[in-house]
Amino acid sequence: MNGFYRIAAASPELKVADVTFNLNEMMRLYRDAAYQGAAVVLFPELSLTGASCGDLFFQERLLKRAEEAALEFAAATAGMNCAAVFGMPVRAADALYNVAVVACEGKICGVIPKSFKENQRHFRSGHCIEKSVSFDGKYTSLMSDETVFRSGELCFGVNFSNNMNEALSFAAGGAQMIFLLDAAPETAGRAARLARQLEAATESGFCACALAGASVHESTTDTVCAGNCLIAVQGKSVAQSERFCRTSQLLLADIDIAGIAAVRTNKPDFGVWQFPVEELPVLLTESPDLRYAKIDAHPFDGGKEYYEDIFRIQCAGLAKRVEHTRAKTLVIGISGGLDSTLALLVCAECCKMLGRPATDIHAFTLPGFGTTGRTYQNAVGMCRELGVTLKEVNIKEACLLHFKDLGHDPAVLDVTYENVQARERTQILMDAANKTGGMVVGTGDLSEIALGWSTYNGDHMSMYSVNCSVPKTLIPNVIKHVAGEGDGELSRILLDVIATPVSPELLPADKDDNIAQKTEDLVGPYELHDFFLYYFVQYGMEPDRIAFLAEKAFEGKYTADVIAKWLKKFLRRFFQQQFKRSCMPDGPQTGIITLSPRGGWQMPSDAVCAEWLK
Repeated sequence: MNGFYRIAAASPELKVADVTFNLNEMMRLYRDAAYQGAAVVLFPELSLTGASCGDLFFQERLLKRAEEAALEFAAATAGMNCAAVFGMPVRAADALYNVAVVACEGKICGVIPKSFKENQRHFRSGHCIEKSVSFDGKYTSLMSDETVFRSGELCFGVNFSNNMNEALSFAAGGAQMIFLLDAAPETAGRAARLARQLEAATESGFCACALAGASVHESTTDTVCAGNCLIAVQGKSVAQSERFCRTSQLLLADIDIAGIAAVRTNKPDFGVWQFPVEELPVLLTESPDLRYAKIDAHPFDGGKEYYEDIFRIQCAGLAKRVEHTRAKTLVIGISGGLDSTLALLVCAECCKMLGRPATDIHAFTLPGFGTTGRTYQNAVGMCRELGVTLKEVNIKEACLLHFKDLGHDPAVLDVTYENVQARERTQILMDAANKTGGMVVGTGDLSEIALGWSTYNGDHMSMYSVNCSVPKTLIPNVIKHVAGEGDGELSRILLDVIATPVSPELLPADKDDNIAQKTEDLVGPYELHDFFLYYFVQYGMEPDRIAFLAEKAFEGKYTADVIAKWLKKFLRRFFQQQFKRSCMPDGPQTGIITLSPRGGWQMPSDAVCAEWLK
């Protein structure tokens, strides 16, 4: 079981009031979708008759044929492991209703009336009614707009596009998937508004939503429909059809229903409604191959506006802390690497915001045994371009003296050799902050914090940590965004920093003064670790499912064995290094995940990962 379900939204060709033509085209699309592995196929509002029949809706012949067609369609679903949701007019207790019908395994499983009339004078509102509906005198079903449908892991609700708020109540009632039938005429800008509405609804409802719109073959006497089909998942549009297409359209997407259920588990306040549940008579098929799944290899990445928000949050957080502590200086260690570069840019912008000179930033370059010419020159060049106060302290002599005090042979390049350097640097920064009445700005990022890739009481510690919830894979993008399109010396340096291999530079460089200690050779690719972190923390997902999603997201780049190797490394380090997170410094949450022990991830420092490694 993969937890994904393939969803189809169809906008068929139709002929207004020609039920037989419409039924045949709908069944053709239904079979096509079912053969492609779809679990549910959604059709537009009043799709059996056409939505623009006008007063023909009062005609006995049209209503009678629609009832017959509904039974024919339901019968066609037998043995298909695929449900159909379609629209039609029905009579109940001498009233006419615009309804959605759910059919599968040869029978009609539910009838959902439209409650919002939207200037349709032909139909009554069906809000909160429960009436029996007869189909051609051969089949009777209860009509209710407060029912959710379930088959296996998939639970879904059905409503209409102009009733978005009410549709969201299904999500609060347990439905991971909402199906919306639509037949509203197209107007300029409506498609964009509709996409935004679906994105907002699925984000707040922690759900997925599919919408099927009536096609251009509806009557054009006064209005035009566009055949707009949309599918959105948790705030993102994942599929959209071509509007104004003159042929039938079938839009497919693989939806991670298990993932939606998992993220809701992390939201204990979500879900207060209780709806009657209709169990479908068949187990709907899961997606066979995830061909239509949108699994983002970089789930933290949100684009340029996201980068801007991250940077502004960092700057605002630091500015508040500087004002509160009345810090005279901002003390920061500059290595020429990604993290310290972003932190330096944040410091520079913070000073601008507070109307303070850049010289209030005291940037220290602290060359050690592994510092290369490339990173050193970039660190110095950045500081000069930004106009900050630059100080250099070579830590080699102090470290050698400390090795002597410890009785450590400096030829032994072990963890002591590395951590002595990291702690010496932090000691210098802390003492410099004391001397200048300042505060040490930390540079460690979210990915390093997750892996514990820092020296305890070394670079692990600061007085305010501006990068603490920015994942490593986003930092180059934020730096690029801040650098803009400039062609000056600062932009050149920033681009070279981005191109430099990630390294703590604690081991000696090679004979050509190139970085010998590359972090990703030791702990694994950061893009994999960020992927693991996102699904582990945000979804609480099982490791085998994280690996499964990673194999799909990084197909052709990493093999299953490589992914498994680094996932085990991630799990071990994530659990073993919690003690560093339990006492991590303050810092601003910029994105969806923070590992702060105060307002984010709370976990015992001595928890074990044996169950996860199994």
